[in-house]
Formats: sequence, C-alpha cells, structure tokens
Amino acid sequence: MKGIKMIFGALAAASLLFSVNAFAQEDNNRDENGKVVRGAYETNKVFDNTWIGVGAGINSLVLFQPEFQIGNIGLSTDLNFGKWWTPAVGMRFGWHGLWNNSKADLEIQNVDAGTPFGFNYFHGDILWNISNSIGGYKESRFWNFAPYATMGVLDISSKRNIFAKDAGNNFEYAAGLGLLNILNVTSRVNVTLDLQALVARAHAYTADHGRFIVFPSATIGLAFNLGKTNFDRHSTIAPVPVAVPFTVEQYKDLEEKIAALEKENAALRDKAAALENQLAPYRNLVNGQTYLYENGTFTAVDLTPGAPITVYFDLGSAKVSDREKAHLEYFTSTCVNGDTKLAVNGYADKQTGSAKRNQTLSEQRAKAVVDLLKKAGASEENIECAAHGATVQPFDTAAKNRVVTIEVK
Repeated sequence: MKGIKMIFGALAAASLLFSVNAFAQEDNNRDENGKVVRGAYETNKVFDNTWIGVGAGINSLVLFQPEFQIGNIGLSTDLNFGKWWTPAVGMRFGWHGLWNNSKADLEIQNVDAGTPFGFNYFHGDILWNISNSIGGYKESRFWNFAPYATMGVLDISSKRNIFAKDAGNNFEYAAGLGLLNILNVTSRVNVTLDLQALVARAHAYTADHGRFIVFPSATIGLAFNLGKTNFDRHSTIAPVPVAVPFTVEQYKDLEEKIAALEKENAALRDKAAALENQLAPYRNLVNGQTYLYENGTFTAVDLTPGAPITVYFDLGSAKVSDREKAHLEYFTSTCVNGDTKLAVNGYADKQTGSAKRNQTLSEQRAKAVVDLLKKAGASEENIECAAHGATVQPFDTAAKNRVVTIEVK
C-alpha cells in the first residue's frame, strides 16, 4: 500500500513541479508591457491539431468495502485519438486496458488470490490545457499539463475477466478524473505522462453492487500530431488614427487642388459630349452588315462573292472540321437564304485511293456540305449538287483537291 502511494505521489509531484517551472519560464510569451498574450484564435480545419496516442504503464485498484483494500500493481495500456479545438479545450476518445491479478481470495465468487483478470475501458474525455489558459498559448512551450474528466463504459464481459459470470450485464458505466502531461519533443511528436483515477461500481470486481471501486493508473506514451500543429491568432484591430491639427496653408492648398480638379472635370465632360456627337451616325449600324458611306449617310448593301467558296477536308475523310464549319457559317450568315441558288461540287485527290473510292468520298463530302447549307436556311430545290471523284482536279495540289466548292448562281 505504501509503495503504491509513493509511486503515484512521486509522479503527480513531478508533474506539478515541471508544470510550475514551465510557467515561470514564459517570459517570451508576453507583450511589450509584460502582459501574457492570449486569443482569440482562428478556427482550424477538421483534422488540424489532432493526434494519435499510445502508452503503457501501471494500474492498481482500491476497493471500498467494510474493510479498505488496495490491489496489486498490473499493466495498463492506452490507445486514443484526440483534437484540440482551441489552445485550451480539447476532446479525446480511446481505449484504456487494465490488466492485473486478484490480491486476495474472493470466496463469494470462488476466485483464488493471484488469478489474472482484465478490463477494457472505452471512453471520451474533455481536456483543459491549463498551461495555455493561465500562461497563454505558446507553440514552443516544452511542458503543458491538462486536467481532464473522463466518462465511458467498462467492459466486464471479457474472457480474461473472472468476474463476468456474476455480472448482470456486459458493461458498467465508469467515470473519473485525470491529468495529462505533454512534453513537446518536436512539432509532430510528444511524450505524454497520463495520471488517471477511474471510478466504477464494485460489481465490476465483486458481487457487491452497492459499493464502488477505483482504478488508479499511470501511463507513459507517445502522441503523434496530425495536420496543422499550431493555432493562428486573429489579426489585431488597427488603432484609430489620431487627428492632426490642420493649418491655414494646408487648407488653402487643398482648395486650390479642388478647383483645378473641377476645371479638369468640366473639360472632360465637354470632350465626352463632342465624342457622343461623332458617334451618333454609327449607333444604329448592325455588326457584320456591310454599308456604303456617302455624304454622311450609311446605306446597307448585300455582297455576293465572285469566287467559289471552298470547304477543305482531311485525307480520306468526309467530316467537316470545326474550322471549316466556322468558314461555312460566315458564308451562310451573309449570303444564304431560302431563295439563294447554289451549285455544290465535291472532289477527291487522284494521288490517293481508287477511282471508285474517290467517287464515293466526293459524294459523301458534297452531301455533308449540302446538309449544313440546308440547316443554315438554304432550300433543297435551289441547290445543284454534283460529285466528280478524282476525274476533275480544280486545284494544283492534292491537299487542295480534297474539297467541296460552293458557288452562288
């Protein structure tokens, strides 16, 4: 009993001593007036300031029965995941394993002394980083300590638990308090010392349902920080500027500048009015329409192209490319309507393909162009279409002869 008290007492005293010493060294976390700098802090993303922790150490039990009993020392293990929402407030979820053996005979449950047993504690914790709360947040602080409250369920149905046979259900509710000490090794890795006292009904260990049992434990472990590892303080509010006395000379100088700017604005208004008058004749002109200008008047005119319109194709293809479609669309938008008479002739180059293949290809090319002309508003009755294969070569190169020509009659 004295040995257990000495172990837990030494760990708690060391934790408090180091924490107080850490507070005393916070001289570089103060403003120019010597006051501790605190929040507010910007909200971080979901996985910023999170960590995964593992640890191992010792545990015992304290049983409050008619006679006070303290159990043996056994193995304690930790696995948890947590997040700091602010520099001072955090939350943690995890598993705490308590492995031990019975110290005395429990006749009512037919358990002999030395029989091994184990509990699984699944818990959620609320942590308060008192170092950041009192001393102000500082990312480089070596030692932080955070008291916490824990609550969860104690699994008493494990195969390793010799007391499960008398349990009324598989779980017991448990709660407790703890002190988490965090030693900052690097921005990503911390060493932790976790001191905890867990309270549950004595039913978790004996058949006595009305009393309580305490599981004290101490574990040392590592915490691996994920995401962003620090907090950013909100930008301070800019100070209100103090008014400076205005001299008579400064006032007169500003008056002269204002008068000069007003004169410049009047000149610009006159220039804008003159430009408006110059633009007036052009305001009703339609984009893309051709006009004849004479004696200050614009007259719309229709232009009919004198040379055939050409639509070129790739080797062996009867597909109209996007570039040639744009070329054809410009022609149809300016020169084609339901009354326009058109002559469409398809060709293929004689350097490639057989005569039969070239004839078919020229027919397919001519049909593709006719279809686009009809979509643009040309009447099928006003379109004359012919395909010449490679028997006629209107141009001097093979690439140019892969073509369909369009003439306005």
